[in-house]
Amino acid sequence: MITIANNLRKRISPEQLFMISVLAVNGGNYLYNLILGRLLGPAQFADAAVLITFLLVLSFVAMTFQLVTAKFSVLFENQLFNNFISKIYKNALMVGIIMGVLIVCFATQLQELFNTSSSSMFVIFGCGVPLYFLMSVNRGVFQGKKAFKSLSITYQLEMLSRLLFTLVLIFLFNIQSSVVIAFGILISFGFGLIPFKSQLINFKSKLKIETTQAKQVKHFFILTAFYELTQIIINNSDILLVKHYFESYEAGLYASLALIGRIVYFIAWMFVMLLLPTVVQLKKEGKETASILFKYVGYIAAISITIVLACLSFPETIIKLLFGEHYIAMASLLWKYAIATSMFAISNIFAYYYLSLDKYVPVIISGVFGMLQMGLVIVYHNSLEQVVHMQIIAMVLLLAIQIVFFKADILKDKKSSS
Repeated sequence: MITIANNLRKRISPEQLFMISVLAVNGGNYLYNLILGRLLGPAQFADAAVLITFLLVLSFVAMTFQLVTAKFSVLFENQLFNNFISKIYKNALMVGIIMGVLIVCFATQLQELFNTSSSSMFVIFGCGVPLYFLMSVNRGVFQGKKAFKSLSITYQLEMLSRLLFTLVLIFLFNIQSSVVIAFGILISFGFGLIPFKSQLINFKSKLKIETTQAKQVKHFFILTAFYELTQIIINNSDILLVKHYFESYEAGLYASLALIGRIVYFIAWMFVMLLLPTVVQLKKEGKETASILFKYVGYIAAISITIVLACLSFPETIIKLLFGEHYIAMASLLWKYAIATSMFAISNIFAYYYLSLDKYVPVIISGVFGMLQMGLVIVYHNSLEQVVHMQIIAMVLLLAIQIVFFKADILKDKKSSS
């Protein structure tokens, strides 16, 4: 048995092990959401969906720190790396504290805005925000150094602790409220810090990064922050807008639809984790990078086609298996929502590729179409079907423009090299 395990370990690369781990984490997060959907029913699940959406929004904001850390963990070495890491930990903690305080202070207003049953869930969530930002920088170090085993562990512990703690409270104490879900999320942030590279933190250090390198970090940080903002708008604004414009029952139905339809995006995310450090390293070595883009776009396109066809062929079966009879009204929209998220997932690979190369036009393109999607939903929301149609329009246009930019960029490089 030990021999078989050792042989498997030799055959599976660290990248493949990370991909398997990410699939397991996404599966666990899906199980978490599915159980909540079944236990709470559409109306109560709408409250849970707001917290889960807040968690996704937070993950995108914190991803700015993670990606910046990952990129410059590849480029910086020795003392320069140590100075950079201490500084980014300090900045991440400061941003986390500010955001956490804002969420706690405006908990009542958030409750009114999103029609939730409690403001306490926002208070509890806000208390955990600083931990999440520290966790993201920690993950950025692992990602940049390609320490995929440690990176896998931190994601697994976050997922497992949230799943187990929430279920224990629900089943043992029969507490079914958004406050329980908020506590589960808070505790998972602490477990997500394991393993933690505490030796890299030195808040007392006064050593500075050289001006040129500081500008390089600042430029990439602003670029990444802007792109992650577009991610927040595209990936989460629909759920929050539906919660605002529709009744809780309909919002809960839509949340289940979004959860199923977004599976392709969550699978695409693991390729992004591998793409960025690989492209940065190849660029650093002066090698071509387009082949990496083609490989990952091919993977996502194949996965997207499979998921859309499955949603088109067996919509009622999928919804019954995952959420139950209460959510069956969303069956006819499932394949349409899957198309929207597939278009976004593929265009996302293009955007992160250019982000790795310090090219900002695709990031601006994503921002424009993120605002377009939100604007379309604000204007056209007579039904849930219309909301989905607006997203398809925005995301098809986004992908088309990203492909046009890529082809134009390739032609430009050929002309300049000839």
